Amino acid sequence: MNTLRRIVALAIKELFAILKDRKSRIVLIAPPLAQLVVFGYAASFDLNHIPVAVYNEDRSTPSRELVARVIGSVHFDLVAQLDHDAQIAPMIDNKQALMVLHLGPRFSADLKRGNSAQVQLIIDGRNSNTALLALGYLRTIFTDFNLQWSRENGRAGPPAALQIRPWYNENLLSRWFIVPGIVGLLMLVITTVVTGLSVAREREAGTFDQLLVTPLRPVEILLGKSIPGILIGLVEGSFILLLVVYWFEVPLRGSLGALYLGVFLFLLSAVGIGLMISSLAVTQQQGILGAFLFLVPAVILSGFATPIANMPEVVQYLTLVNPMRYFMVILRGVFLEGDSYTLLFNQYWPMAIIAVVTLSLAGWLFRHRLY
Repeated sequence: MNTLRRIVALAIKELFAILKDRKSRIVLIAPPLAQLVVFGYAASFDLNHIPVAVYNEDRSTPSRELVARVIGSVHFDLVAQLDHDAQIAPMIDNKQALMVLHLGPRFSADLKRGNSAQVQLIIDGRNSNTALLALGYLRTIFTDFNLQWSRENGRAGPPAALQIRPWYNENLLSRWFIVPGIVGLLMLVITTVVTGLSVAREREAGTFDQLLVTPLRPVEILLGKSIPGILIGLVEGSFILLLVVYWFEVPLRGSLGALYLGVFLFLLSAVGIGLMISSLAVTQQQGILGAFLFLVPAVILSGFATPIANMPEVVQYLTLVNPMRYFMVILRGVFLEGDSYTLLFNQYWPMAIIAVVTLSLAGWLFRHRLY
């Protein structure tokens, strides 16, 4: 009981130290809001690998020629040839294909009669920017096919037309892809900076030695300095989530509990990393530099801007130790796909391991720096 009381007292003292400073309050509020607005309205990204599956019911010469044009393009990779309708949904749900091209059994017959031959395109709209890029390439291929067919058969007008059905992001709004990712980015920045300065602040202010002569053990000091970072991260994260849902109108389709479990594990990981940095830093300037030295590669390697699958294989292995990689999947899965605890389990346990390892290392570094 005394241990808990000491930890809570230190956590309250740490919160007051952060909140009583006007500059600290501004840092906690102004930059996250500014970044949310800037990224939410201005950011967009281009990607390059486009996996496609084909369901060709017609299998005539014209249909095979059109499919050959698509899979022969440098922009598309054929990942599967489907045989029935039930195979379509798993291809999109499991992200095996960005899109499924479906040619019906009457495709060539309609072409020969001069009618509009419909080709259905089912496309994954979770990453709207990639979907729009894929559509641009595909429209070019269809235009070339139409022109050649018209010349060879003496017909006017486009004989083949696309019917587009984006999944998960019906209007292909890039904001729906970018803004949920900003939640993770801002939470990582806030939590890492707050905890990265905690021990360094004590050393710079000359109160570190006073802290050591209290009854608090090193583990209790670390716990007391972890709690404010987690609380501030939860409050700021919840506020940003409200803005994402009610201001940017991004749909929250999944379980709120599943989202907050991911938030908590992510914050634990970020706090562990921040305390490691703080234990090594002597001044607050070193703490800030150390925090941003971690933040830049963490964001780049998270899948926030570009897909991890596009990175070199060696770099992909590096992303496995980045907690933000897993949190990005949780955020976009809950917001756009309606994911639950079960579907996100493979994202939870790596963050839990990262949290345990980083907090343990922070404790070891803290004890090591005492002597």
